[in-house]
Amino acid sequence: MIKIETNEIKTEENKVKKADIDSERSQEVEAEKTVENDDAYAELSKEELVDLVKQKDAELSELNDRYLRLAAELDNARKRFERERQEAIAYANEQIIRELLPVIDNLERAVQHADEDTDVKSLLEGVEITLRSFLATLERFGCKPFESVGKPFDPAYHEAIMQQETNDHPENTVVQEYQKGYVLNDRLLRPAMVVVAKQPKEEADGDGNQ
Repeated sequence: MIKIETNEIKTEENKVKKADIDSERSQEVEAEKTVENDDAYAELSKEELVDLVKQKDAELSELNDRYLRLAAELDNARKRFERERQEAIAYANEQIIRELLPVIDNLERAVQHADEDTDVKSLLEGVEITLRSFLATLERFGCKPFESVGKPFDPAYHEAIMQQETNDHPENTVVQEYQKGYVLNDRLLRPAMVVVAKQPKEEADGDGNQ
């Protein structure tokens, strides 16, 4: 066991020594390259050194121009993206509004006929047709009402505005709907405002006495 650990230690020491030797050689190579470059520059004439400086200045200027162009392109892309984002927000409802315009046309015609004609039945039929058209348009965009009357009260979808004592429905059943609830692609858009059944007080007291 001791011999094995000793061998491992020697192996690690050899690795460290080799790394040190490699590092020293690398430093020597870099130093030699630096000396060679310095010697090469030393052998250049003044005119050649001036030309070399001009060449480096030209390369630096080219790199700077490239950087400025890339920065300008990036800024333009950012501005274009922001403009497109603002337009997308401003016109996000364009399609649904376009679909609702015929509904408005029908309502305007109904109002016009109401002024010219006293036939209440015809007016009612026109309003019903317009309402169906309006609901169909909303449904095409994933918005639709849900039924509540006769269903168990669900606080996730219903907002109880009052309770009504009745024997005709089980307790906590929706018996009347004051305002329809709507969902948008299966997500609640607006809860329904409802009246909820309640056991008559006399029966509740009688059950408690029993």
